[in-house]
Amino acid sequence: MRTLLFLPVILVFNTCQQTKSPVLESVAFPVFTTDTTPNDTDDPAIWYNRANPGESLIFGTDKGDSTGGIFVFNLEGKLIDSLCITNLSRPNNIDIEYGLKLNGTEKDIAAFTERGKKMIRIISVPECKFIDNGGIPVFEGDVDSLRQPMGIALYKDKRNNIFAFVTRKTGPITGYVHQYKLIYKDSAVIAEFIRKFGEYSGKKEIEAIAVDDELGYVYYSDEGVGIRKYYADALKGDGQLALFATSGITQDHEGISIYKGENGSGYLILSDQQANKFHLFNRKGSLLNPHKHTLQKVVKVQTNESDGSDIIALPLNATFAKGLFVAMSANKTFQYYKAEDIIPAE
Repeated sequence: MRTLLFLPVILVFNTCQQTKSPVLESVAFPVFTTDTTPNDTDDPAIWYNRANPGESLIFGTDKGDSTGGIFVFNLEGKLIDSLCITNLSRPNNIDIEYGLKLNGTEKDIAAFTERGKKMIRIISVPECKFIDNGGIPVFEGDVDSLRQPMGIALYKDKRNNIFAFVTRKTGPITGYVHQYKLIYKDSAVIAEFIRKFGEYSGKKEIEAIAVDDELGYVYYSDEGVGIRKYYADALKGDGQLALFATSGITQDHEGISIYKGENGSGYLILSDQQANKFHLFNRKGSLLNPHKHTLQKVVKVQTNESDGSDIIALPLNATFAKGLFVAMSANKTFQYYKAEDIIPAE
């Protein structure tokens, strides 16, 4: 009798232990697709207009060898020709930061890599005027083959200093990423080298990179391997904090964007490029381990081999009342999605 009573308890307990919550899956469709660009779209960035959110802008890179550009769109995906910058040499990735100190004032900026010139470029936003005195060389001291910048992400620390993290087409096994402090001096932005850090598998390349300003972490995609995580603050050390998203990706780990919820909640969003999907990982890790980022949801989208994405959790207008997700598509466009169509319901 005791055995018969005891066995069911064990069986039920083991079943509960082995049960895992299924990962959410959904399909999302864009609200708008932008006007086309001339060459090869790569990476978007959202500028939030704090004075008038409905006039926020979307910036996108277009990778022509000598005819590349930065193209600017409104919230319906229409080009704003007066703000576009053309005749660039293979601009790759772009990012936005708010409040760079310029002679006692503060200015929003966009930074992008110009791979063909081995430089990063800085423009004021929303005017789209260069403030970098012709460009800022990066990876100086390395041989030319290791000096082609691709990814860029901006970081504003608690002291309101702004830094640029830059990745490249190829590089060493360690020290692949360089960090620079952006400083306005003599009427132009210059870059002060801070450090080089970051592991590289040697398999493909490292392009996609994103920084979580609030939590103080930098993430980048080691294509074909996973997402690597480090401290954004150089004073906290160069050691790798996590390597995740190491399975379940069709081929290349590409664009990374961060959906910032309240109190550190939210998601790290990774492009599963060849599958035309985005994988969402929890932003703040687990209760016992802030560096344990588990898969929460997979979203099938309508992009074609998306390289880059950006997302904002703030209301913009009636269409994007809960935020906006923008993803590059290989047909020379960017696609706009409602944030709630990407993010899991609370």
